[in-house]
Amino acid sequence: MAELQLVVGLGNPGPQYQDTRHNAGFWFVDQLARHYGGSWRLDNKFGGQMARIRVSGQELWLLKPMGFMNRSGLPVARLRGFYKIPLEQVLVAHDELDLPPGTVRLKRGGGHGGHNGLGDIIRHGGGNAFIRLRIGIGHPGTASQVVGYVLRKAPVDEQKLIERAIEEAVAEFPHIVEGQLEKAMNALHSRRPPVA
Repeated sequence: MAELQLVVGLGNPGPQYQDTRHNAGFWFVDQLARHYGGSWRLDNKFGGQMARIRVSGQELWLLKPMGFMNRSGLPVARLRGFYKIPLEQVLVAHDELDLPPGTVRLKRGGGHGGHNGLGDIIRHGGGNAFIRLRIGIGHPGTASQVVGYVLRKAPVDEQKLIERAIEEAVAEFPHIVEGQLEKAMNALHSRRPPVA
């Protein structure tokens, strides 16, 4: 597999959203930037905050689109077009309702599963061949509660589980960058989510 060149974290901009479940993708790339010494800067040309990091000898971009979640696709498409980054060399980190807090999963391809950020990236990017890092946030139980649920803060015990899962994904990140997706999957998928 080709090496990774771009990691996109999905979320909503602004202080009122920063601690809400829907921003789990932002939390992941923020953690990568902290871990690898990246500095965020706003780039209006691409419509997002960007940082540059080096992992396992490979330079790569981090991107937080600064439109709202359902407008994530254009910043990703602009950056990919400018730097000629193939879709296969992109990882998108996002919150996942279908996984419990404390769980994180990797997959390549697939549909958007109703996630507006993923749907917009697929629409503007011309395909779905990118890698997804799915960060479990749990499900409120009924579809009618989803919007309110993702736009609220998680209880402290659930938040700790989410943060721990993100830390474990950061620990496996060099394998993803090096193209060893199966190795990272095996490590992340075989772990049992801790109990808060």
